[in-house]
Amino acid sequence: MKECVHSLLSQSYDHYNIIILDNNSTDGTSAWIRSLNNAKIIYYPSGKDLSIEQNWGRIKEVPKNEFMTMIGHDDLLYPDYLKVMDNLIGKHPDAGLYQTHFDYIDEKGKLIRDCLPMDETQQAHEFIAAQMKRQIDSTGTGYMMRSRDFDAMGGMPENYPNLIFSDFQLWINLIRLGYKATSEKKCFSYRLNQSVSRTTNGMLYQQAFCRYIEFLISLMQMDELIKETVRLYGKDFLLYYCEALSHRILKTPAGLRTIRVSDFIKTCESFSTRLIPGQEFKPLGNLRIWIAKQLDQSSWGRWLFQLYRKF
Repeated sequence: MKECVHSLLSQSYDHYNIIILDNNSTDGTSAWIRSLNNAKIIYYPSGKDLSIEQNWGRIKEVPKNEFMTMIGHDDLLYPDYLKVMDNLIGKHPDAGLYQTHFDYIDEKGKLIRDCLPMDETQQAHEFIAAQMKRQIDSTGTGYMMRSRDFDAMGGMPENYPNLIFSDFQLWINLIRLGYKATSEKKCFSYRLNQSVSRTTNGMLYQQAFCRYIEFLISLMQMDELIKETVRLYGKDFLLYYCEALSHRILKTPAGLRTIRVSDFIKTCESFSTRLIPGQEFKPLGNLRIWIAKQLDQSSWGRWLFQLYRKF
């Protein structure tokens, strides 16, 4: 957290505030923040333990400047992030969402890889296509938007467990107000170590995924370009997550499990009739999905899968 705050205080652009929403920390965060004695920092303690959804939900409730960005406590902004964003807004005043390229780093700050390249401008259906084809890297950190738009949409959607896919819904809604503008410069780093998306169990992840599919289906009814995009790429997208989440469900501890792999496969089959009507969707033709279903039918199969994952 300290490294993150120092990166925020080191911006080459001077007209900004730092709003810290502290989720009832007990590690000395409050005392350390106050010791900085910096007028740019506005500190909001929660006073009690909040869920991640509740804490991020507070963003819409606090006063903000005209433009805002959000950053996780262990991510970093590079010194020119705000200056680059200011120039990008000047170049694209009609965009609804702004972003720069970025780095992925590990827990020690070492570079893992660059993000995938992005076009300078992107419409909502193009953003969805890139997501469905897995040709985009997207995180909760680094995007910039107008605070009034963020608040008007109710902030970060809180009905997604652990906010998985919540950011995608927000980004798409903001892009639909205009378009997304992206700078070619790398201006922040996202830390992969123990990210929420990596640690969320299969039960919560599949619930979030289902909510996101319902969101896409609602967009298809309003936007012909998005409908056509989903028709083209929705099958592979649905199959990819059917496989990935089947395996995540399989490794979820028994005490946390509320559905089986076979249940989730049926859910994906049901979604296919609404997401890609008329297209053949046979997830059990995928060997990895079939194996996951077979292993999940017995305790020894699930034990064997856990043993396999250790090697």
